[in-house]
Amino acid sequence: AVCVYPNLVRVAKKELAGSSINVASVAMGFPSGQTDYNTRLAEVQFAIQEGADEVDMVISRGKFLRGDYQYVSDEIAQVKDACGDTHLKVILETGELVTLDNVRLASDIAMESGADFIKTSTGKVSPAATPAVVLTMLEAIRDFQTKTEKKIGMKPAGGIGKAKQAIQYLVMIKETLGNDWLSPDLFRFGAS
Repeated sequence: AVCVYPNLVRVAKKELAGSSINVASVAMGFPSGQTDYNTRLAEVQFAIQEGADEVDMVISRGKFLRGDYQYVSDEIAQVKDACGDTHLKVILETGELVTLDNVRLASDIAMESGADFIKTSTGKVSPAATPAVVLTMLEAIRDFQTKTEKKIGMKPAGGIGKAKQAIQYLVMIKETLGNDWLSPDLFRFGAS
């Protein structure tokens, strides 16, 4: 998938017509989410109207870090409702979540609230994808799949710049989740 801002979805769809490449759109005030909620939700709806195949949102890290997990859950669920059949990737921005316990909890909240994919980072905050963070998220996906039989996708993004790192993550995916996740439907690297 190629990821663009909502105002470029129509252009990207036109240029990629006839290809198998999906168009994803960032939304919800990407990357910081500092606009009001109604504006952010309207951005999601606009991206979908323009033809986005996928929508990327970043969780409200401030609310999460203050312990307002219900707000985070409700926001994700409302965005998923707005998405309908359009895939929702929920970006955790793990570099701001401080602990692996927070990464696990945010992963669980995102999946329980309707995420089709969970993603480590926007790539704009460091650290982003690290082996410990990715393994924590993969274990959350594995446990969610065991509990619900639903397969959630994973996208490590930010800080992956060498083939050796990519191979490490592919091994981690295979060992934690199995061969089914070794496809673009369930696993992708984030790269800008």
